[in-house]
Order: sequence, then C-alpha cells, then structure tokens
Amino acid sequence: MSKQIALEENGLYLVFEVTEGGDVLFLHFGAAPYDSSLVEESRKSGFRLMELQLTGEDREEYHGRTHRASYPGLRMVYDGHSDSRNGLGRKLELRLVDKLSGLTAAQHFQFYDGVQTVRSWVVLKNEGDSAAEVEYVSSFALTGLDKEGKHDRDEKMRLYLAHNGWQSELQWRSYTLPELGMSHLIDRGSKRISCSNTGSWSAAEHIPMAVLENEEAGTSLFWQIEHNGSWHWEIIEQSDLLTVLISGPTEHDNHWWLSLAPGEEFVSVPLAVGSVQGGFEQAIAQLTTYRRKIRRPNDDNRLLRIIFNDYMNCLWGSPTTEKLLPLIDAAAEAGCEYFCIDAGWYAPGYWWDGVGEWLPSEERFPEGIKYVLDYIRGKGLIPGLWLELEVMGINSPKLAETDDSWFFMRHGKRVKDRSRYQLDYRNPKVVAHANEVIRRLVEDYGVGYIKMDYNINAGIGTETEADSFGDGLLQHNRAYLQWLDGVFARYPDLVIENCSSGGMRMDYAMLSRHSIQSTSDQENYVKYAAIAAGSPAALTPEQSAVWSYPLREGDDEEVIFNMVNALLLRVHQSGHLAELSPRRRELVKEALDYYKTIRGDIPEALPFWPLGLPTQQDDWISYGLYRDDRIYLAVWRVSGDQAEMKLPLERVKGKRLSVRCAYPAQAHRCEWEWNEEAGILQVSLPAAKTARLFEIRVEA
Repeated sequence: MSKQIALEENGLYLVFEVTEGGDVLFLHFGAAPYDSSLVEESRKSGFRLMELQLTGEDREEYHGRTHRASYPGLRMVYDGHSDSRNGLGRKLELRLVDKLSGLTAAQHFQFYDGVQTVRSWVVLKNEGDSAAEVEYVSSFALTGLDKEGKHDRDEKMRLYLAHNGWQSELQWRSYTLPELGMSHLIDRGSKRISCSNTGSWSAAEHIPMAVLENEEAGTSLFWQIEHNGSWHWEIIEQSDLLTVLISGPTEHDNHWWLSLAPGEEFVSVPLAVGSVQGGFEQAIAQLTTYRRKIRRPNDDNRLLRIIFNDYMNCLWGSPTTEKLLPLIDAAAEAGCEYFCIDAGWYAPGYWWDGVGEWLPSEERFPEGIKYVLDYIRGKGLIPGLWLELEVMGINSPKLAETDDSWFFMRHGKRVKDRSRYQLDYRNPKVVAHANEVIRRLVEDYGVGYIKMDYNINAGIGTETEADSFGDGLLQHNRAYLQWLDGVFARYPDLVIENCSSGGMRMDYAMLSRHSIQSTSDQENYVKYAAIAAGSPAALTPEQSAVWSYPLREGDDEEVIFNMVNALLLRVHQSGHLAELSPRRRELVKEALDYYKTIRGDIPEALPFWPLGLPTQQDDWISYGLYRDDRIYLAVWRVSGDQAEMKLPLERVKGKRLSVRCAYPAQAHRCEWEWNEEAGILQVSLPAAKTARLFEIRVEA
C-alpha cells in the first residue's frame, strides 16, 4: 500500500506519496488544496521528488538537454522523513537512498511562519564504498505546474522574467510558453525553457528568480535561487504536464562536477519557492515578506539613512580634498547622512589595473585622507569609502606579496578579466589581507559605510583544489559569504553596499547579508525610471539603492524627475550639488526632507504597479507602496504626446481618498482626479521627462 504525506502550513499545501516500491512522488505544492482527480495514476511516475545524475549512470527516455529521467534519481527510494518545528517555523525532511551506490539524499523544506514561502535544498551523503561523481542534483523539483484549470497550458500559463545587463538592469517581461518556443505538441518534448548563469556575476543576464502564473486557476508559483555564483533552472514537459527543476550549477550548463568521496556530504544551493492565490503582485508581496524574514537584522534597513556618493555624474572616480570639501558641505546642507568617497582615493592617476593595496593617495589628499573623513564626520555625516576587495589589478604593487595560490587558475594560468585577477577566498592569506583592509578602514579611518564593488566576472571557475572549474567557483562563492559573515560579526554597525558594476550580483545569498544593493550604473536619469520602478520585484524597497544625480545644466523638472526615481526606495544622492542654482538645490533638500517623513513606512510597505511592470519602451511608468491606509505613488511621464494617464488603484476602489502631490509640494501644473467608483486616479503631467510623487490616504 502506498502512503500519503500531506502538509498544510501558512497557506501552502504540500502532498507527497510513497509508493509500494518506495518511490517518493511530489504530487502537489500550491496555495490551494490538492485535487487528486487532476493527477491520473498513469502520470504519477513523472512527479519525482528530485533528480540526481551521476557520471557513468544511464539516462531514461528522450531527454534532450533536460535534466529529467536521471540515474540514480529514478532508483532512489524512501528512507524515512521527519516533520518538526524550529525557530523559523515548520521543517520537513524527506530522506531517500540508492542502495546500489550507497548514496543518500535528504530533501529539506523550511517553512517560515507567516509567509507562503519555503526554503528548499538537498543534502547528499556518500555512504557507499566508492566515489560518487555528481553531474546534477536538483534543489527543488515539481511536476504538474499546469494541472489546475481546463485550458491548455499554451493559453493559461504566463512566465515573468527579469532580464539583466550592465546599465540595463531589471528589464521585466512576461511571456506565454509558445512565445518562448515551447508549444504543447507532445507529452514529453526535448525543448526546455531555461535560465542559467555561469560565473561570479549571479545576475549577469537574468535575476535568479521567476514567477509562473496560471491565469485560469488564478494562482502563481514563484522562486528565487539564493546563490552568488552559477545557477540553473528549467521548465520541461513530462507526463504531458509541466515540470520545473531548480538547482545550483550543473555540469553541462555551468561546468560544475563533483567527486563525492565515501563519507563526504554535499549541500546543494538553496532556493526559496512559494505559491499564492493571485498574480505577479501577490507573488512579490510574499517574496518581499520572506526576504525581510531571512535578512540579517540591521539598523540600516530600519533607519534608511540617505547616502551621498561622489561618483555618478559627479567626480567619476577622481576625488581630491579640493573637490570633496564643497560637495561635503552641500550634501550636509541638503540633509544627507552618509558621505561615501568612491573610486580613485587610493591612486594618484589612472588606477584601474593597479588596485589591491587600498592605501590612500598622498597626491589626492595632501593632508591625508583622514582629514577629509574627519571633515565629513564634523559635518554630522558618517564617512564611507569605495572598495573592490575581490580583485587585484594586474599592475598592483601588492602582487609582489602574492603567488598563484591567491588567484583563480585555469589551465595553469591566472584568470584575468578587465585587467584584474580574481582573488580566491578559500585561501587564508587572501582572507587575512581582506580582513586587514576592513580593519584599517573601520578602526583607523573611522569609516562606517563601504561601497563594495565588483567589476569583473571570473567566468566558469578555478581548477585549484577543485574537482571541476565550477566546483572551485562554488567553494569560493561560499567562502566569500563566510568571510562576509565574519566582517558583520566583528562590525555589526558597519554598512556594506552590495555593488557589482551596478546590479550584476543581485541575489539573496548576498542580500540576506548586505542591507543595501546598488541597482544600476545607468547614467541617464530618464532611463533610470524603469529600472528603479522595477527593482522592488527583485529586492525589498528598503534595500534598493537608486542614484539621484541632478545635472549642472538641468532645470527644475530634471531635478524633480531625478528625486522621484529614488524617493520610494533608498536614496543614493550624487551630482554637483554645490554648483546647482539655489532653487534647484532647494528642490533636492525638499525631496530629502520629505523622504525622512515617509521612510519609516518603506520597510513595512509592499510594492504594486498600477500600469503593470515597467519597460524602457513605456511612455508612462508608475510604481507605488502601500501600508495600512497609506499609499505612496510615483508617476513618471517619460516620453510621448499623451498628457494624461489613468492609473487603476484596485486596492482602494470604491473608497474615499485624500490625494495630494507630496513632491514637489508646489505641484507645477500637475493635475489629478480620483474616480471612486471606477477606482481610477487620472493624472496629468505637463510634458515628457516629468515626474511626481503622490501621497494617498484612505479616509474613514
């Protein structure tokens, strides 16, 4: 007799079946109860709990490049389970064993009280007599994504992806499956819809997450891979249904291969997965809540202090005492609370390929950099510095103290990218070097903010003390996170911004530790609007740092647009504030003063998009936050001739609202009208490249 293991927790329903032969089937994961009539007995074999492929083992059926039908995955049988609670919530562990190889697997599901999201991962252990050579292991596998509803999956399923790129981050798009080339023609095609990242930029082309909506059933499945290196997921067809397989790196996608010796364990890359009744916004609300739960507790995400950084459309990596002092004065006058000196502080001239010592340039700072840092502190701001501690320039003086063991190696040569070498954080000497730099900045210089940049991609990995290039990269990724944990343990009040040439490493391995994330190096403030508005789908609003950089040659509307870009997120102020006209400087100060009155709501609020997810092609963009009876709504008229836009506010339809243009306080020819019955806020903006921020209250 088969037996069923069923859980209902936090609005999630999970159903497993253990067959007479010991197979473990994952029949259901969703926000609605399981309907057994939707899964025919003949299809159940495709509902495997996990996939596991070892070198030299067979593959079953026609699989193409998909990871289904793996061995010993197909051979693994039930070996018990536990259902317990810990400080986070309920915890389910299902254990499998392959008696032929002696390999065991434990599939973990960690629930989090109050949120419809679980963390999922697998622990492999070799209890056999010979090495187990692993090519693939899933961290989460689920079949039957499309089983609810009567319509064909070609019609009812919609996939949301965030495309990413340098200065073009967070480009959200949604697709039907046929639009991605997967039309429903047979029951188990070789075609897959997949996203994969290879290298040390985890978000080089895509944010490691997705939302899959069943529009007919009114439910959505969502996931995020919590890893700072290579990862892979794929949607495939089997048993005439859709399957999702989510993992860390794999051999044929990411150059990862592992030889697991007898007695050794391997923990797969973790991920978060959840399901909701509703669409994209409801999925992101649950993910936002989950992200806040797993994040390192810190004051920065509660206080949301305003950062001034001297780089973007300002000093461009060439700071000096003379240039900085008037900027510090202007930043303090405007109401900034951190002042971060960006790149270039450690070299007299061209510095790109010489980084690595992180000692201040006497030429740039004749009185010493501590003079400037003390000046920042004297103005009531917390001083900060830029670092790029994972690399060493190919002409760095520090190289004389190193050898090949410090760096990523492939085919006997150091890995080089953009004139930098990649440091290997598995090496204790590298860690000691990094620790001393942090100690010097914090303890000797009094720095309270570090912008930690990372401007290279180390590629497929390193061969040093690794079974494969990808194995070396994965070990390094985890060693770097361990180092970062140690830094925060020693300096819990230190704020370290996660920057990777903008947003090239926007993942929740990093963001569960860092309180703040650079979203882009986009230099055009008009193009930044869509990036800023799309960012709260990929990270919490209070972690999303957005540049605001009023231009010397701009006008009032340019300042307003710049400020609206950042006001519902984290303000990353820049620009030549000291050289702006008094009127334009006052607009900056007004925005920052207003931000301080609402920032207490941002860490508790949830995002929404009245016009849908923004794109760079949109004439109008809108993004809002809601908390209790309050709504904060940013509206941008980016381009086009249309002077009015109707913004659906379904959440408050039928309610009496108090609506005001909160920034700028003098509304500058902006008009609006609330239609209570239709639930529409109609907004008129005077011209293209204009923006406003509205504050909306539900009246009793």
